[in-house]
Amino acid sequence: METLLRNLFQGLAKNRFANRLAKKYGLRFGAKRFVAGITVQEAIEAVRQLNREGRIATLDHLGEFISTREEAVESARMCLNTLEAIEESGVESNLSLKLTSLGLDIDKALCMDNMRSILRRARELNNFVRIDMEDYAHCQASLDIYRELRREFDNVGIVLQAYLYRTEQDIRDLNAFKANLRLVKGAYKESPKVAFPDKKDVDANYAKIIKLHMSNGHYTAIASHDENMISIARRYAEDNGIPRTQFEFQMLYGIREDLQKRLAAEGYKVRIYVPFGRDWFGYNMRRLAERPANVWFVLRNLFK
Repeated sequence: METLLRNLFQGLAKNRFANRLAKKYGLRFGAKRFVAGITVQEAIEAVRQLNREGRIATLDHLGEFISTREEAVESARMCLNTLEAIEESGVESNLSLKLTSLGLDIDKALCMDNMRSILRRARELNNFVRIDMEDYAHCQASLDIYRELRREFDNVGIVLQAYLYRTEQDIRDLNAFKANLRLVKGAYKESPKVAFPDKKDVDANYAKIIKLHMSNGHYTAIASHDENMISIARRYAEDNGIPRTQFEFQMLYGIREDLQKRLAAEGYKVRIYVPFGRDWFGYNMRRLAERPANVWFVLRNLFK
């Protein structure tokens, strides 16, 4: 049953018709648990509350179904507006974004122009931008763009996914760039030709790549709600003299707040991924696919 639900929600995440309906009807289906709001002002207020409680953030204006140059330019404008809102409000937050929302599937040059304008403004504001990794079809292009941008900017990082076979080698290749990496397990449905199909193998690879990147001496964001993985990272850092200034724990808005607060109280840097915007449906469906138990939360709140 759990596998059936996971496949259902992963399929819905890519459904353009369902996405259009979701935009029309607003934050329904329990999305308010995982999405901070529609506007940047709502998102800033969510970050302000996190900051009060000792957590920091990365803001992401959601957008996956970009089909025109105009939409890509508008998405870039929203990223710039988010950077400005962070600066004006004084909240402690970075920016996360997806390359497809900036036109990767339309024209790489358009995507690069948008990225450069965002990174230049982020540099002026002393802020940092994280490129989210998307599905496997976009993996190589995303890494190529990251390498190109890294030669010009030192305020850009990227995400790598433990469920892909290639990720260990990608970390070794990125060592020369002193990459600031967010390491995740992965939330897209991929073929067993490119990704580990079994959870135990994903977990084993996740632990391996965390240790590998930490040992490389570059900044590591461990993005997980898995307490076993968090413990592995903590022990490895302690046993190998890796300072807390070299890594942080990242979690998703609305998930495991108890664990978020506990780690922050213990003196670890805890950054919360805070998404917002009208294009929330795909993101929300992937959260349900990751943990189908969240479905019962949705059902309880659907008709409230």
